[in-house]
Amino acid sequence: LGIEESITSPTFVIMKSYKLDASSYKLLVHIDAYRLNSYKELDVFQRAMNLAMEIFEITKQFPKEEQYSLTDQIRRSSRSVCANLSEAWRKRRYKAAFVSKLSDAETEACETQVWIEFAHRCKYLTERTALHLDEECDHIIAQLVRMIDNHEKWVIKKG
Repeated sequence: LGIEESITSPTFVIMKSYKLDASSYKLLVHIDAYRLNSYKELDVFQRAMNLAMEIFEITKQFPKEEQYSLTDQIRRSSRSVCANLSEAWRKRRYKAAFVSKLSDAETEACETQVWIEFAHRCKYLTERTALHLDEECDHIIAQLVRMIDNHEKWVIKKG
């Protein structure tokens, strides 16, 4: 499968092999190519959005005195991961701007982990919930780091 430089979105290929019959072991290969057309299709964006919504629901139970501090901070930082990803997607023409926005998303995910730790230490989150949220942040951060490390696969090529 050849992919030309004119493709402006990462293309993913899924190959499936099928045996035609048991005696001849001939394989039929089916190839599906998918091109992402929106940041909303990124797995990392979907995970970050789900995490932000989960945090929103959980923080509804936080004490009222935390409304303008911890509750606001954890909601803001978790939402900012998604916002920075959407901005990075639109800045794929410029390597430095793209990587910078991905780095901002990574930083916001790390900040979210700090607020999760505060919420846990203040006894607003159970250990199990805090661990789950922290692990989800770790997964998102790992995906962002892979995108940063492999930015050339994402940046729009000129010409």
